[in-house]
Amino acid sequence: MTTRLYNPFLDFTFDNHTCFLTGRTLSSADEQIQVFPVWMMRAFDLEEKPFKMLDESFSTYKKLKLPCSADAAIQLESIESAVEHAMAVGYEAVKELPAAVLFQWVAKILYGVVFNEIQAGIRQATMSGEEMNFSQALVHKFRNLHAMLQSVVHPMEFENRNPFSVLVLPVDNAPETFIYRDEINTLIFSLRMNDFAIIATLQDNGTHAIYHEDVLTTVKDKVLHPIQFEEICARYFYSAYLFNKLPEYTFMDTPKMIYVEPMPMQDWTMKPIFDHWQVKTFGQVLENFWKPWGYTLFEIIKNPEEPMSFIQDGEGNFIEKVDLPLA
Repeated sequence: MTTRLYNPFLDFTFDNHTCFLTGRTLSSADEQIQVFPVWMMRAFDLEEKPFKMLDESFSTYKKLKLPCSADAAIQLESIESAVEHAMAVGYEAVKELPAAVLFQWVAKILYGVVFNEIQAGIRQATMSGEEMNFSQALVHKFRNLHAMLQSVVHPMEFENRNPFSVLVLPVDNAPETFIYRDEINTLIFSLRMNDFAIIATLQDNGTHAIYHEDVLTTVKDKVLHPIQFEEICARYFYSAYLFNKLPEYTFMDTPKMIYVEPMPMQDWTMKPIFDHWQVKTFGQVLENFWKPWGYTLFEIIKNPEEPMSFIQDGEGNFIEKVDLPLA
């Protein structure tokens, strides 16, 4: 069946002469957009700050760009404008944004990082004279992400459930806070700024929200201390690592709409959706997320049965007051 969707992974088209989103040939190398929003880079002085690539080399936020046609750029700018306005207002406005808009905004950044990583890998392979070695599992994930991102330029409907989940939480951040994280292998993203924070899992079919239902119920309608949000963030990043499914999607292209349907997670192998939670490994993740407050792994897992938490007390109740500096 023919489809309108562009697939750059068929022949690994990651040059600067082809629109990253539509596959159209560009008339000029100047047809580019920034991976990270210009307003965000300027507000937090990110433009010349180092951005570490997977091969341990460094770029800068400003150098990360995407070749993009004028038509696609206009559509992306419309999303960018809505998100910029909401994020300037704060939590109340961000939580009212449609989940699909937040997904598109996050997916463009995450895929933009992927695009630049692949370009760097191709350059490195060319210089060494070796073939580029690329995980087929990652190609599968990135291809699906790219296909769903094309909802920016094609009418697309996600049937039954969204393939992604976006969590928006109110956080009592210190002024000028800007904490960005991503993990492209597991397709997870977080951002903390203004009076809110976002965690987006881009190909989990909503399973992380179910997996963390207990803690999400505890924090419902609560304004979080930054250390409390970082604890939730650590849980999500660790569970994204434990997530052992490679989601499949069917794309049905009709004259009016492209329908995307997630396939059932459970298969004949009957493997659990998440691998076993290891307290020590989670403690190592949490130690990294709690660096601003200086807690060590030893302190965090002193009681392996009940690791340190700033969200729930021993009875499972929400900890209302945290006497720690904002960070």
